[in-house]
Amino acid sequence: MKTMRELATYGSLGMSVAFSVFIGVFAGVFVDRWLDIQPVGVLIGLCLGIAAAFRHLLWMIRRMGKV
Repeated sequence: MKTMRELATYGSLGMSVAFSVFIGVFAGVFVDRWLDIQPVGVLIGLCLGIAAAFRHLLWMIRRMGKV
């Protein structure tokens, strides 16, 4: 049972990283269209999405170490 739980956790890491980056870029596109500042919003959203993905990855590593 523990192995299945670990597999589920490792399997969800890729999706959480991808969704974090996607949400950041999507928010950047929205801000670009709203404020008409074409490349700036996407770049900021991408950076924030990558930072959120990295933070979540570090949180998962710490959590896996405690289990």
